[in-house]
Amino acid sequence: MNKEPIGSKNAEDEGASALIDARIKELSDWRGETLARIRTIIQHADPDVVEEWKWRGVPVWSHAGIICTGETYKNAVKMTFAKGASLEDPSGLFNASLEGNTRRAIDVHEGDEIDEEALKALINAAVALNFSRAAARAKPVK
Repeated sequence: MNKEPIGSKNAEDEGASALIDARIKELSDWRGETLARIRTIIQHADPDVVEEWKWRGVPVWSHAGIICTGETYKNAVKMTFAKGASLEDPSGLFNASLEGNTRRAIDVHEGDEIDEEALKALINAAVALNFSRAAARAKPVK
């Protein structure tokens, strides 16, 4: 069994990171800058985050489950939190996909300021929720 040392990235992680790098470069406008900024905030909030590339080209950040995605559209960069409806959002960052029972999203438009501390708190809450759900699934049934 080949185990990766803690803190190392496997080839799949590095491939996803390279694809995200390429997406940022390819955009070459405010959307690329915004996606890069969001990525940096996520990495600072959770240094153990895993970068993935799913669904034909969507950056995904995970830790014990999906935290959020980073989709780019003509007029917005959308961060969709997989379990956002279960997260407290005291700063009111969620501004899209509010009607669903599971996901919530943050649409960032050109010129928008990102509340870095509030976003870090939301990311940490998503990771904590992922771990709590993983722990609940791991409990043996009596």
